[in-house]
Amino acid sequence: MDISAIRKDYTIKSLDISDVKPDPLTQFELWFSEALTGEVLEVNAMTLSTVGMDGSPNARIVLLKGVDSGFVFFTNYESEKGNELANNNKASLTFFWPELERQVRVRGSVELVTSEESDTYFFSRPLGSQIGAWVSAQSQKIKSREELNLKKIELEKEFTTTPISRPPHWGGYRLIPHTMEFWQGRPSRLHDRVKYELVNGKWELCRLAP
Repeated sequence: MDISAIRKDYTIKSLDISDVKPDPLTQFELWFSEALTGEVLEVNAMTLSTVGMDGSPNARIVLLKGVDSGFVFFTNYESEKGNELANNNKASLTFFWPELERQVRVRGSVELVTSEESDTYFFSRPLGSQIGAWVSAQSQKIKSREELNLKKIELEKEFTTTPISRPPHWGGYRLIPHTMEFWQGRPSRLHDRVKYELVNGKWELCRLAP
């Protein structure tokens, strides 16, 4: 298997500063809408990169659940990423939509969403997912899959007589961007890159070399 020989030329679209909106969140919503229309697989999947306790980067895929003043996602506060964000709230997001030959990179600071926002999303989830948030001590070592199954059965019984509530260790985060980059694949690896940077409260745009 010759991995070095794997290559694809990008030819679908182009991108210039004159093509984009003045606000990167508006531009993101436009591209996200186009990704939805283009039936991109797992369109709201994003790589969340945090800073590990040892100072090294740590990345995983999470799901985007909202865009307002920032990018909203939900998880276990006591998970590895939750602990890392509590220690250092600087993080980045990366979206890759290969069907459109596009990538979006976001850097910023992460804050907790309100309890009300977390409650609203939690109770919009299927019951199985709600119970799953109680079952999993995310990122902790466990002995077997059976341990999870037994706890799930136990909680399913409990919540037939007791109304389910949102676990105190589970809720939402919002990444407030200070830098965003929109990448459009182009032929011969001469890709188009437009970068937004927040300077004194205003977004400044520039074009980057591929």
